[in-house]
This record gives sequence, C-alpha cells and structure tokens, in this order.
Amino acid sequence: QVQLVESGGGLVQPGGSLRLSCAASGTIFSIDAMGWYRQAPGKQRESVAAISSGGSTRYADSVKGRFTISRDNAKNTVYLQMNSLKPEDTAVYYCNALRGWTATPKYDYWGQGTQVTVSS
Repeated sequence: QVQLVESGGGLVQPGGSLRLSCAASGTIFSIDAMGWYRQAPGKQRESVAAISSGGSTRYADSVKGRFTISRDNAKNTVYLQMNSLKPEDTAVYYCNALRGWTATPKYDYWGQGTQVTVSS
C-alpha cells in the first residue's frame, strides 16, 4: 500500500524560500516519475513540477525559474525547493507518482499535503 508523506511547509514572507519533502513507501520509487501538485482554496489541484526516474524535469510556467524539483532514490524522497515565493503560491502542496511522463497522478491516494502560506 502506497504512502506519501509531505512536509516542510509553513508561513513565509514574499520573496522567501521553503524546501518541501515527500517521503514515499509502498511503491518502487526509483522507477516512477514523481510530481508535486498544489491546491489553493476554491481552485482545482494543479501540477507544479515533475521529475522522471532519470532526472529530467519540467515545471508549470508559473513556477519556472523559481522552483526546483529533485529526488533521492536512496531515501525514496522527492523535494521541491521553492524560492522567490509569491502570495499566489499559497496552497496545500502534495506529491504523487506520475503515469508515465504525463501530469496524471498514478495513485488515487493522496497524502495529507503540506500547507504553504506566503504572506507579509
């Protein structure tokens, strides 16, 4: 049974930084592409960043140049370094494995997410 545990969120001022972590278990982590998603109040969940098993990455236009996704297969963990944060980045952030190299989440299961609030 897959488990995804997100952490690292918090309250940060505009222009600040946070590093999110997602620990995965119950899946063959090293062969899956992984993605970060976010959901703001009243909005649909959206894809933010993705990383393939080989390390290729892609980003939503809204975060390109500010966010960096990475992974440590030895720790079954994927990270999201978020710099130059903006109020519009405020959301609950989730991770999931991906179906192939699409933005579609592989699992119907979602972890609890981690809240990121960008405010002065």
